[in-house]
Amino acid sequence: MFAKGGRLNLGRVSLIILVILIAIVLFFMSINRVDAGYVGVITRWGAVNRVVYPGISWKIPIAEGIRKMDVRTQKDQVDASAASRDLQVVTSTIAVNYHLDGQYATNVYQNVGMLYQDILIAPAVQNIFKAVTAQYTAEELITKREQVRVKAEEALAAQLAVYHVIVENFNIINFDFSPEFNAAIEAKQVAQQQVETAKQLLAKAQIEAQTAVAQAQGQADAQAALKNTGALTPEYLEYLALTKWNGVLPIVTSGTPFIDVTGFTK
Repeated sequence: MFAKGGRLNLGRVSLIILVILIAIVLFFMSINRVDAGYVGVITRWGAVNRVVYPGISWKIPIAEGIRKMDVRTQKDQVDASAASRDLQVVTSTIAVNYHLDGQYATNVYQNVGMLYQDILIAPAVQNIFKAVTAQYTAEELITKREQVRVKAEEALAAQLAVYHVIVENFNIINFDFSPEFNAAIEAKQVAQQQVETAKQLLAKAQIEAQTAVAQAQGQADAQAALKNTGALTPEYLEYLALTKWNGVLPIVTSGTPFIDVTGFTK
């Protein structure tokens, strides 16, 4: 009797322990922990049920599962190629910052999936870059770079907003053109520099000419003033001629040669 009763008690104890262990396992299986920067998508038997936010939450063991989706700022760098309005081939490297709108994580998970970055971001950037680039000439892409960036960012934000992805920033890291176009741009810059140099030389020549005219006019005015005042006498004119004489006698005057008297001595 005792042996039989002992086996019954041992069986009950084992059953109780098993139930307790199962209860503990189910308890821990029902606890969700979502870290900061993520949201949890709760699925029930595979179907999307609800969203849980960072912290501790509960779910039905076995029946419900959880998938964690990152809602922090993400950065993607995309290489894009397009044609400008004047049909120049343009390649660019574009950096995009974005994040998932956590309150709509269930929609994104159900309609797009966990890999929404690969499915949505890169193709959208490619399409937007092509559409915006086609509105500008190759030269305008350089001179109006900020305008191009803003227009592309607005277009990308509108396209991704439908999928509850928020665009934070759109940066065009570089524009690359064909070697022929680069050579043409360089030649144009050289020509512009030559034009500027020619303009500067012309302006200098005009200034020098104006200065010479002013000097001549000033001299004429001075002579007129001397004449009008009576100061331009024959004696003064003779003095001016002597001050400008270099000391060399002319060889011929009115067809009659001068005799060099410097060699004669008394």
